[in-house]
Amino acid sequence: LNSLGLAKFIFPNAESVYLHGTPRTERFAEARRDFSHGCISVEDPEALAEWVLSDEPRWTADAIRVAMSGTTTRRAVVSRPIPVLLFYTTAVVRSDGSVWFYPDLYGHDHELAEALEADRTFTTRLPEAPAPR
Repeated sequence: LNSLGLAKFIFPNAESVYLHGTPRTERFAEARRDFSHGCISVEDPEALAEWVLSDEPRWTADAIRVAMSGTTTRRAVVSRPIPVLLFYTTAVVRSDGSVWFYPDLYGHDHELAEALEADRTFTTRLPEAPAPR
């Protein structure tokens, strides 16, 4: 089987990142998901393809299934742009106010820390918290 699974979703970006299926679907049960060398594995590529191609009359669910199970590469071009937003983050504030930290797999935290240190005015632009009573 192809390591990219049955579908690859290419979209313009400077980092050459794309979405793709995977034959290793058991990995979606793992807490850590950095198995794809920078690209993003999709758990249900058929459903994503159906959604992405929903405005393309010739790409019915059956046509998508046939294309994904075929032996030759097929290309589907969408007629309307679809915004794709990707975020790489190592800290998240949850709705309950707790802060969760994650490993910095790509080493970007150091670069961010240097940028913040170089521009100390960043910290002075934040509103001050009210004093406790």
